Amino acid sequence: KLGESKIRTEESDLPETTTESDQRKLLWTVLAINFVFFIIEMSTGLISWSMGLVADSLDMLADSFVYGLSLFAIGGTIALKKRIARAAGYFQIALAIIGFVEVVRRFIGTSELPNFRTMIIVSVLALIANGICLVLLQRSKSEEAHMKASMIFTSNDVIINLGVIAAAVLVNWTESNKPDLVIGIIV
Repeated sequence: KLGESKIRTEESDLPETTTESDQRKLLWTVLAINFVFFIIEMSTGLISWSMGLVADSLDMLADSFVYGLSLFAIGGTIALKKRIARAAGYFQIALAIIGFVEVVRRFIGTSELPNFRTMIIVSVLALIANGICLVLLQRSKSEEAHMKASMIFTSNDVIINLGVIAAAVLVNWTESNKPDLVIGIIV
């Protein structure tokens, strides 16, 4: 360019960030993982009578929704990204209310004893899937609101998976469905 010259090049202490294309690929990947596990956990949760798995599946659906909304935020304004992060939170709350109503219904009525083996196996698989998603999201090093929201929701999922595994152990130990219902309420 006319009259321009390079003065010097310096190293930056700022973390590398991902490009919009990289963010899209990343979000599509974690969206697919979460949606597949929504289907797996919902079906196995219903078959095994586990409210913990059903609640976690709803959380996986909410995360899929978060990642889908985050795809719309890429390249958008900061205000748009914040609105999308807020909308994702509202969707999480709506699904939590649905899950809570089902747990209350099961507490009041009689419910089958959940299959603790299915709870453990599926939760371990979901824990691995969420761990992979969390690592992928953390590698992006993005500080944008929509990406931070995605990392927060995924971090919570890892904790939830551990809770469902603990509830399954307690279901087996106590021969009661109450630990499963308690984790369902927590989720």
